[in-house]
Amino acid sequence: MAQSLTKEARLARAKFRAWHRGTREADYMIGGFLDRYSKDWDEADLAWFEALLDEDDVDIMAWALGTQPIPDAFTGPQMDAMRKLDYVDIPR
Repeated sequence: MAQSLTKEARLARAKFRAWHRGTREADYMIGGFLDRYSKDWDEADLAWFEALLDEDDVDIMAWALGTQPIPDAFTGPQMDAMRKLDYVDIPR
């Protein structure tokens, strides 16, 4: 299904899914990651993120915070960037 959409449409859908996770903490972590890094993503990076969005928030956050081992499918440079947590700009 995602393959039939343009990259722009896939990014728009991913942005909505990333910023509407169900908790503010997950929204900031996952949505903030997309906002910070997605402009440089190629097809493989976007596919990785789309797969990540199918995972449970508690697992994604645990992997990013280092409290659970990261599954092989999600290890690599993007998870390394997510683990830095230097991208979240929280409006005040």
